[in-house]
Amino acid sequence: MSSPPPKSTPLSNPPTHIAEAGEFSQEERRLLLKVAHRAIESALDGQDISFDPPIPHLHEPRGVFTTLYLHGELRGCVGYVFPVFPVYRAVAETARAAASEDSRFVPVGRAEAPHLEISLSILSTLRPIPADEIHIGRHGLVVSMAGRRGLLLPQVPAEHHWDRITFLEQTCRKAGLPLDAWKRGATLEAFTAEVFADSEVQV
Repeated sequence: MSSPPPKSTPLSNPPTHIAEAGEFSQEERRLLLKVAHRAIESALDGQDISFDPPIPHLHEPRGVFTTLYLHGELRGCVGYVFPVFPVYRAVAETARAAASEDSRFVPVGRAEAPHLEISLSILSTLRPIPADEIHIGRHGLVVSMAGRRGLLLPQVPAEHHWDRITFLEQTCRKAGLPLDAWKRGATLEAFTAEVFADSEVQV
């Protein structure tokens, strides 16, 4: 691949919530899953792939997490929480990283690649949100203040059974801010995730 990507983020628990679906058509989903598979296989074969999105919509920058499964078991999960690349390239980059850079697993072997099942989580763009409009299980959250920024994905508060206030406080903690920074002038931004997988789309 052309330029080295920014640091990607492995997840202890892969994204599973479909927080807000419907932005990507079935054809767009099929193309994104297809490029994820191609990215992994081409890396294993020592080949490169094109980053040129076949559809203009897939050129929009998005955060992406790619999760790999092998025979129903987690085999890797890596992503970018911020929109550093067009979604088409971000899928390719995170698929390769999930197959080779998730430190919890040995790299995916060539014999495994055809049997991988892939799930993609496409993050929406960030938008400002009042604290009282944050919904657990639907929104991921970014808190920013004084040059510090913390982010938690939509599934985190649901997995930990947090209420809205705890979610806000823990995102402040992630940013290295006081727990009450969210009500003392910190900027709050929300995002959602659209999740789809091979099992739902014929690749």
